Amino acid sequence: MEIAIPLQVRLPASERSSPADLADLPIVTGGRVVRLGEVAQIKPTLRPQRVERVDGHRIESVSADLAPGVSRAVLGELQTELLAPLQVAHPELVATMGGAQQESDGLVAAMASGYVLSLISIYALLAIPFRSYIQPVIVMAAIPFGLVGAVMGHLVMGYAITMVSVLGLIALSGVVVNDSLVLVHTMNGHVDQGMSAYEAASAAGVERFRPILLTSLTTSAGLFPMILETSNQGRFLVPMALSLGFGLVVGTLFLLLLVPVLYTAVDDVRVLLRRGTDG
Repeated sequence: MEIAIPLQVRLPASERSSPADLADLPIVTGGRVVRLGEVAQIKPTLRPQRVERVDGHRIESVSADLAPGVSRAVLGELQTELLAPLQVAHPELVATMGGAQQESDGLVAAMASGYVLSLISIYALLAIPFRSYIQPVIVMAAIPFGLVGAVMGHLVMGYAITMVSVLGLIALSGVVVNDSLVLVHTMNGHVDQGMSAYEAASAAGVERFRPILLTSLTTSAGLFPMILETSNQGRFLVPMALSLGFGLVVGTLFLLLLVPVLYTAVDDVRVLLRRGTDG
C-alpha cells in the first residue's frame, strides 16, 4: 500500500529574507553546483496579491472617492477621456462602473420612481379634502421652487449634489406643501364666508404671512449648525441639511407670492368659462 505524504521544503527564514539570498541559492546543473545568480537574471516585478474573476473573466478593480465639491460629471470625463482610448488600444478590455457607483445608479432609479409615486400620493391626499382637481396643483406648485432653492444652496456652499441631497429634496417636497396647504385652506375659508377670490387671497396672505414665514425661518435656522459642520462625521449629512434649509426658505418666499396669484387666476378662468357657457 502506497501512502502519499505531502512535503514542503524551504530554506530557513534567515536565508530567504532578501533577493540577494535568492541569488545565492545553490542549484545543481550539468553535474555541478552553482549559484542561481550565476545562471539566471533575477528581476523584481509587481504582481497582484490575488487574482479576482467575475463570470470567468479576470478583473482588476480601481476604487476612488470624489473629493468634497467635485461634481459627478468627472465620471463622464473619466469614461470618455481615459477608458474609451484604453478600450480602443486594447479591444479585449472591458471597463464598467461597478461597486458603489453601480449601486448608486440603481438607487437613483428606485428613488426617481418612488418620488413620482409620492407626488401622486400627495396629490390624491389633497384632492380628497379639497374636492377639487385644480387646488392640489396650486398647493404643489411651490415644490419646484423649493428644489431650485436646494440647488442654489449647494452652489453657494460649494457642495455637489449627492444621494443624501436627493433624500433631502424628497423630504423638502412634503415640508413646502404643508405651508402652501395652510395658505390655500385659509383662502377657501374666506371664500366660504362670501369673499371673492381676490379678497380671500389678500386676507389669507396677511393672516398667514407671519406664521408661515416664521415657521420656515426657524426650521431653516435649526439646520444651519449642521450646514456649517466641518467634522468628517458631520459633513456626510450637510447635503441633506442644505436641501432642506435653503429649499425651505426659497420655496416659502415663492409660495407666498405664487399661491395667491394662482388661486385668483384659476378663479378668473372659472368665471370666464362660466360666462362663455351662459352666453
